Amino acid sequence: MSEGPLNILLVEDNPGDARLIRELLADGSGTSFVIFEVNRLAHGLEQFADQSFDLVLLDLSLPDSTGLDTLRRFQATAPDVPVIVLTGLNDEGSAIQAVRDGAQDYLVKGQIDGQQIVRAIRYARERHRMVLQIRDLSLVDDLTGLHNRRGFAALAREVVKRAVRAGTGLVVTFVDLDGMKHINDRFGHEVGDRALIRTAGVLRSVFRVSDVIARIGGDEFIAMTDGVDGEAVELLRRRLASAVEDHNRESAGEPALALSLGFAHHNPTTETLKSLDALIAEADEAMYVDKDSRRSKAARR
Repeated sequence: MSEGPLNILLVEDNPGDARLIRELLADGSGTSFVIFEVNRLAHGLEQFADQSFDLVLLDLSLPDSTGLDTLRRFQATAPDVPVIVLTGLNDEGSAIQAVRDGAQDYLVKGQIDGQQIVRAIRYARERHRMVLQIRDLSLVDDLTGLHNRRGFAALAREVVKRAVRAGTGLVVTFVDLDGMKHINDRFGHEVGDRALIRTAGVLRSVFRVSDVIARIGGDEFIAMTDGVDGEAVELLRRRLASAVEDHNRESAGEPALALSLGFAHHNPTTETLKSLDALIAEADEAMYVDKDSRRSKAARR
C-alpha cells in the first residue's frame, strides 16, 4: 500500500525560493505532497493549532525571527515534527549548527534538485521516527540520559541499514572516561556520577542530534555517525579534545575529565561494510591503543 500525500509546512519569506521548492517537490517521483506555505514564523506556529504536519521546511532568516532561535521556537511548539532547515550560501554554518541542535537536515537553496529534496524529506522522517521510537522505549541510561547498550544496538542497526541504502560512510567512536576508579575512591561516588554526567554533556556538545550516543558500561561511551567520510575521524578527535579542554576550564571544583578515544571508519567506496559488532570491536581496540599511549606519555613526564 503506497503512502498518502505528506503534509509539508514551508516557512519561507522569499517568493522565488518558495516557488522553487514547490516546483522541486512537484517533480518528486513516487511521493506526493500537500504544501502549506507561510512567510512568517508566527504564522507557521499558528498552523499547528489547527492541523498536523509530517515535516517542516524552515528558513532560518525570516522577517520576525532569525538564526537558531527560529528553530528552537519551532521545536518548543512541535517537538514531534521533523524539521529540515533551508539556508543560503552565506548561512551554511548556522544550518550545520541547527542540525546539531535538533534539525534533521539542511538544504542549501539553489543547490538542490527534486530527487535530493525528496530524499532528504524521506530520510529526515525516518531518522525522526527512529528517535521517537527509542524515546518511548526503556532504552535510556538513567544517570546520563543517553541511550544505554540496548538502545544503542537498536538505533545503530537502523543507522547501518540507512548508510547501506544511501551508500554513505560511517564512523563509530569509542570513549572511555580515564581515572574513574580514582575519582570514586578519592572524591566519592556522587562526584563520580557527576563526572559521568559531565562526560555525557561533552559528547552531546560535539555529536549531532541525529548521531547515536550511548553509555554502554560503567565508564564507557560509544557514538555512531553516518553520512561522513574519513576526514570526520580527525575532526571528531580534535573537536572532542577541544570540548574536554573547554569543559575542564569552565568546571572549577570538579575533577578534570580525561577521555581515551578510539575510532572505526567505514568507507563505502573502498570496502564492504563490516558488521556492527566488528566496527565496535575495531573502535574499542583503537581506544585501548590510545589509552596505553596516554599512559606511556604520562609515565615519561
